[in-house]
Amino acid sequence: MFVERIDLMKYDAQDCELIYKAQLTPTIYDFRLKNKELADITKPGQFAQVAVTGKTLRRPISICDVYDGIIRLVFEVRGEGTEILSQSKVGDKINIIAPLGNGFKINPNKKTVFVGGGIGVPPMLYSAKQCGRNSSVIIGFRNKDAVILEDDFKSIGCDVAVTTDDGSYGINGFVTQPLAEIIKDVDLVCACGPTPMLKNIAKLAKENGIECQVSLEQRMACGVGACLGCAVAVKREDGTQEYKHVCKDGPVFNAEEVAW
Repeated sequence: MFVERIDLMKYDAQDCELIYKAQLTPTIYDFRLKNKELADITKPGQFAQVAVTGKTLRRPISICDVYDGIIRLVFEVRGEGTEILSQSKVGDKINIIAPLGNGFKINPNKKTVFVGGGIGVPPMLYSAKQCGRNSSVIIGFRNKDAVILEDDFKSIGCDVAVTTDDGSYGINGFVTQPLAEIIKDVDLVCACGPTPMLKNIAKLAKENGIECQVSLEQRMACGVGACLGCAVAVKREDGTQEYKHVCKDGPVFNAEEVAW
């Protein structure tokens, strides 16, 4: 099998100063990293590969927001690596490779709805910023204690709907419920979250003839397309399938391209 040769030297790792740290929930942290050079070239939906002390592999973390030369990362502790990262202190240097991947293709003149589920919510903030008041946001969580970033979306002028699986906050149910109510009135759906959620959103968008872009969550190692560890099946025009890398070709794909 032919494997594309990746020039790893073009991916420059840089130290960034951690200037702000907050704990949003028992398992979710908010880091702000100062690096104007990287912030200036970051696009909505891209991600960073973050070095962790004592670990060989970097951790992929979606970029939540960018402002004033600052890259904001909101991540969940899911294992030993992110647990170590969460213990970083303000003033520490954190080494990242960023920005990586292809993000959302957003037209601020299009009425767009941004949909996020769980830890798929953070990358939607910088994306929604591109449309401001011409956008709606739907974010879903397990319960009230897991809700994050609601006020951040409101602060940029978005209409925000929150759903919870158990009904402890907002709308009782899944993000597809409020989405179904407004989808005929929008031009574009952008979504990030668990695969079953994205599959249902893609189906709803297709049924209504609405363009849909999805950011896929996939386990990554290198983050630049060298290791082939994050392959995803996509459809060719002739109906056959091929594999692309979530890290290099995505993480954002046209929903109709994905072989769900």
